[in-house]
Amino acid sequence: MHFLSPILEEYIKNSSEEEPLLLQELTRETHLKVIQPRMLTGHFQGRILSMLSKIIQPTKILEIGTYTGYSALCLAEGLKTEGELHTIEVNEELHELQRTYFDKSGYGQQITQHTGDALTIIPNLDHVFDLVFIDAGKKEYPDFFEAALQKTKRGSIILSDNVLWTGKVVEPLDPKDKVTQILLDYNKKLKEDSRVETVLLPIRDGLTLSRVI
Repeated sequence: MHFLSPILEEYIKNSSEEEPLLLQELTRETHLKVIQPRMLTGHFQGRILSMLSKIIQPTKILEIGTYTGYSALCLAEGLKTEGELHTIEVNEELHELQRTYFDKSGYGQQITQHTGDALTIIPNLDHVFDLVFIDAGKKEYPDFFEAALQKTKRGSIILSDNVLWTGKVVEPLDPKDKVTQILLDYNKKLKEDSRVETVLLPIRDGLTLSRVI
């Protein structure tokens, strides 16, 4: 489902900040070398992540789902000078590509890569995070959220990506479609959870912003 017409999407992109050259390079390499390049955050949403991070000015960022590192680089733009970004990816084959671009960016020393199961890794991170970005396996979203919430404080922001799931959340539900059902339950949970205040933004495939209260 297209939420906006292609011509309007192009206008929005052209009326927003330019995509940094390094991220353009990363986009090209991802399309050439990595399967499912559509998983990239992309220009417009990337600039939104960058802007949110710059507004929050986090000291600690947690990202669940690195892929090739595009979103991590966007989020890193708002880090304080002494800040750290911890990013978790289950696919170890992407580690070298991520590191190449992290080091090219100038944020390399601030970004720590973790490879493996996020639900195993997060409890062992001895940090309190100001900003969390969840963009990994959708079936684990409820568990990712709970794990991340334990590592936040009042005022921390948790972002959840792909919560509109190409519009499937408003279409007749296929009983066999477990992922859409999980996302429907997840969206409902965030709205009703008294620990956070939440707004779902119709950005790209849906981006939920939850503030810990």
